[in-house]
Amino acid sequence: MTKSILGVLAVLMFVAVGIAAAPPLTFTFSDVHANKTAMETDAYAVNTAGVIAGDFVDAKGVQHAMILAGKKLTSVDHKDCTTSGGFEAGAIAFYGINSAGAAAGWCINAKTSLSEGFVYAGGKFTAVKFPNSSATIALGINDKGDVVGTYLDSSGAQHAFVKKDARYTSIDVTGDIDADAWDINNRGQMTVFAINSAGGYDSFVYNGKTFKKVSDPNASATGTIVRALNNKGDVNGVYFDTSGDEIGFLLHGGKYYDVKDPKAPNDTRLDGLNDSLEIVGRYPTSTGALAGFKATTKTSAGVP
Repeated sequence: MTKSILGVLAVLMFVAVGIAAAPPLTFTFSDVHANKTAMETDAYAVNTAGVIAGDFVDAKGVQHAMILAGKKLTSVDHKDCTTSGGFEAGAIAFYGINSAGAAAGWCINAKTSLSEGFVYAGGKFTAVKFPNSSATIALGINDKGDVVGTYLDSSGAQHAFVKKDARYTSIDVTGDIDADAWDINNRGQMTVFAINSAGGYDSFVYNGKTFKKVSDPNASATGTIVRALNNKGDVNGVYFDTSGDEIGFLLHGGKYYDVKDPKAPNDTRLDGLNDSLEIVGRYPTSTGALAGFKATTKTSAGVP
């Protein structure tokens, strides 16, 4: 056997060992409940300490924004916000939370019927409003306090935005409409999705200059919707299969993993992700109500 063949065999053996040393990811699911009497709990974001932000509906049908640290619930209301009807009616909710516990969210103003974005920190609200917009929604926040979200301009057209300090920058995807920015990490990378000319979803990680496409290979023509990304560049979200169901995915190490809560009849919606690959999201129960969940991610070696 020649030396060159031996060298090739050695390389092949090394590659085989490398592949064997990359075990698949597994996900362990647990339900998230704001408290024992909550009729519904929506988990939208999780920070580096595992603190969850979202909302819950109490026993009287009133929705409140939520910060949940273990079993410690902080219920938050805003005097201007509508309180019933859930997400569709614009009741208050938090959609992002950073490592300091500052939360980004929005609601519909009960008097004006317009959406209002804000950051909640230290028990106080700070308004987030894109200049000259008719409506603003705040969705993500990083440790620097940068905020991303969506706004409607004076003509009613939808755009994504990022706010850094007091400066707002509009974000659009060329050839697409109705852009949304869901999350921003400490490197300034943002998750952005928009609707293409065929009516499906295009998704990207955007660094302020270039768009890197995110597209689950199992997605139907309806496409992929990105949600959160962490400081390591991992991304989650949902894709639509050929039956129209929403399947959660995690993009880690260049590979797409399906993330499905075993209790979910059909859809599993992923929303939040932290650096430990803890995932939060929601699934619709058989009654139609949404249930929050948390998923921890491990390899067979026991580490993310």
